[in-house]
Amino acid sequence: MTDSIDDSVIDLAALASQVMLPDEDARAAALARQATLTKPAGSLGRLEELSVWLCGVQGVCPPRPIAQPRLVIFAGDHGVATTAGTSAYPSAVTAQMVLNLLAGGAAANVLADAAGVGVRVVDMAVDVDWDELGVPVPADLTRYKVRRSSGSLDREDALTTAEAQHGFDAGRAIADQEIDAGADLLIAGDMGIGNTTPAAVLVALACHRNAADVVGRGTGIDDLTWMRKCAAIRDGLHRTTPHRGDPMAVLASCGGADFAAMTGFLLQASIRGVPVILDGLISGACALVANAISYRARNWWLAGHRSTEPAHALVLDKLGLDPVIDFQLRLGEGSGALVALPILSAASATLREMATFDDAGVSGPAQHSDSPPDEPSPGSADPAAE
Repeated sequence: MTDSIDDSVIDLAALASQVMLPDEDARAAALARQATLTKPAGSLGRLEELSVWLCGVQGVCPPRPIAQPRLVIFAGDHGVATTAGTSAYPSAVTAQMVLNLLAGGAAANVLADAAGVGVRVVDMAVDVDWDELGVPVPADLTRYKVRRSSGSLDREDALTTAEAQHGFDAGRAIADQEIDAGADLLIAGDMGIGNTTPAAVLVALACHRNAADVVGRGTGIDDLTWMRKCAAIRDGLHRTTPHRGDPMAVLASCGGADFAAMTGFLLQASIRGVPVILDGLISGACALVANAISYRARNWWLAGHRSTEPAHALVLDKLGLDPVIDFQLRLGEGSGALVALPILSAASATLREMATFDDAGVSGPAQHSDSPPDEPSPGSADPAAE
């Protein structure tokens, strides 16, 4: 651990009390403004709903343009991938992909560049010593590193309680740093071979499901690996269930330092009143833990997409979130959220920049009376006959 973090016990109830709800007055103003724009009511469909959500989380109507979105990718390895053989790729790929992300060559980099999003990568638990590897990396990459990899969740705790707390506090600190530097929207991305296994355990625990309900193909595993993954999740779920009511103990039992950090990151964003676009299964699993700490937190999050991982559908249902896109993505890295961001920006622009009926001199919807037109009373003269 290379950065100073307060080791005092985290008061989760105190943190939860700091999460406020988005601005209802701004939401109401957005709904009212939508009714005045030069279009039939509801004709922009989901864009209208997204613009109202953005007004609520920004606390203003019309919404401001999203000026400084930031993607933070939390990287970490997971012991279960090695000991239980739950992944199609070796754990060494995590470190290799971190270098690829730092070099700008990953899908997340390309999509972030296209959407105007800054990217930060943090090594929370990558199973590598960069100095021993002889590869120069930025000091910020390892500033909050907790450990190398995690314990194999099917047979031991992924982290100690102190390590889980350190990761959680690091995620909160990272969110504060990004927001204090001007970020007005955050995206939590992930990088870690084997990370769908702990994510599946977290989802099964929160949604009261069994292993087979939450196991997907991850990076493209075969049937035998799928069965090993089911067994590992079953065992991890059995170990973690007694801790169901303690979010920090859950993260220590079956998460990892990257999961703990992402959970703290998501919760702190909601405390600071900054919107987040969630990505797929990994950020969704962390969102379940953060929302268990504060039920108000979900109001600050938008589901960027629907992953092909079966557990992600359970996440969306549990949080009551409707994804912006469904493009059969399962990459991670924040990729689905990055594709969704331009759609949110488009929604914002329509509410902010469209003319109103009055501004454009366009007639609004016709006003119809509920009663039939007046008819001449019996015996009255016909005006047209005079």
